[in-house]
Amino acid sequence: MSCSSCSTNKDGVPKGCKSNGNCATGTCGSGNKLAVFDWLSNMTLPTGEAPFNIFEVRFKNGRKHFYKNTENLTVSMGDIVAVEGSSGHDIGIVSLAGELVKVQMKKRKIEADSEEVKKIYRKASQKDIDVWQEARGKEQETQRKGREIISRLGLKMKLSDVEYQGDGTKATFYYTADDRVDFRQLIRDLASAFSIRVEMRQVGMRQEAARLGGIGSCGRELCCSTWLTDFRKVNTAAARYQQLSLNPLKLAGQCGKLKCCLNYELDTYLDALQSFPKQDKVLKTEKGDAVFVKMDIFKKLLWYTYKEESFKWYKLSLDQVHEIIDINKNNELALPLEEYELEIEEETKVDFENVVGQDSLTRFDTPKKGRSSRRRTRKPANKKEGNTPSDINQKKKPQRKPSKVEGEVTTEKKKVDSKKPKPKRNPQNRKPKTETKSEEKPTQGQNKKPRNQRRKPSNQRRKNNSDNRKNNPNDEK
Repeated sequence: MSCSSCSTNKDGVPKGCKSNGNCATGTCGSGNKLAVFDWLSNMTLPTGEAPFNIFEVRFKNGRKHFYKNTENLTVSMGDIVAVEGSSGHDIGIVSLAGELVKVQMKKRKIEADSEEVKKIYRKASQKDIDVWQEARGKEQETQRKGREIISRLGLKMKLSDVEYQGDGTKATFYYTADDRVDFRQLIRDLASAFSIRVEMRQVGMRQEAARLGGIGSCGRELCCSTWLTDFRKVNTAAARYQQLSLNPLKLAGQCGKLKCCLNYELDTYLDALQSFPKQDKVLKTEKGDAVFVKMDIFKKLLWYTYKEESFKWYKLSLDQVHEIIDINKNNELALPLEEYELEIEEETKVDFENVVGQDSLTRFDTPKKGRSSRRRTRKPANKKEGNTPSDINQKKKPQRKPSKVEGEVTTEKKKVDSKKPKPKRNPQNRKPKTETKSEEKPTQGQNKKPRNQRRKPSNQRRKNNSDNRKNNPNDEK
């Protein structure tokens, strides 16, 4: 979280640190980087024991050094002090004091009388702080112009960061490069362009990511820029032991190297793998030889498959695999893997319990069905007399009563007889074509029949047929 001084202005620039990599108050963001909590600050020293006279001072991007308080100044954590620098003085913030400084010096293997431990001159005055802040404000513009000079000289190097000394007389240029770079001309051009003393310092990919900072794939700040101080070697064997896919896009961090977090759980995996058999071990069964496919280390499950039938995987427990190996040591064949797989009991998974009447967390995962796919189902009618399905169908489709005709004539035959076949056209009745155009294309009025001779609709024809039968005396009434 940021402090009140780091709130952004209208342009979106933080007021406190101004995106320069350090907080003005030292209480948030990168200003609190690699901070150590002094849990011995409230404890009194034994009688006759003098307080430790060396302090840890923090500079830009977590750079820390140890300095002696030779003037016996009353210095506490958070004070801004002027310390000894190379040909001048530098300004930093006291990050640690007291007995914990001994622990940090022992961790970095620095002796109290070493030449690396320099002096604290004084507490910084307001003039020292103003010069320091002015020098810090030049860093971004200096970095931009420095990159232009590097591209003009055609040097194969990347300028990652620039840090001014507290008095503004010296600047350190941090760069990364794959090969050795001759930057003698570059130093002359930078010194003449900015009128300062220039120091070039090469850093690795991990140190560059630690200085610049960023957000990792886990969603948190990079470990190297917040709390990680030592960079251990990481290789692909750590990913193999943890059964991870060797995908460089997933295993590499922002520095381009393998992620440091691959070493965090490696010791736990190595301890768990001691009870597992080697992966090249072949299980001999009655059905054939089985080879290893994959494993779940903490659930102690292994998957094997037959050499001849590799499409089917069989899940076995660690005890079952050891049992098969012991049987093979006696030159005997074990049972097929199918029988071992049936013995594994799957634990019932506890699902989400809707205690307070909450909705399911996966209610939006399944897609909704379209309205067209829904079938409308009608409720069945009450079973009463006359309301059976057969009666309903009969009401919907009433049958016609067959008319009484002489002889035994069925309704089917009646229907067939009622459909009169269409008269076929006789080719002999066709008129021969003549050469004249007038006879070849008759007029439109000749083709049309008069209205009284046109074919009547079917309902009228049925009425006429029924009237004729009534008037016919031969029909039996």
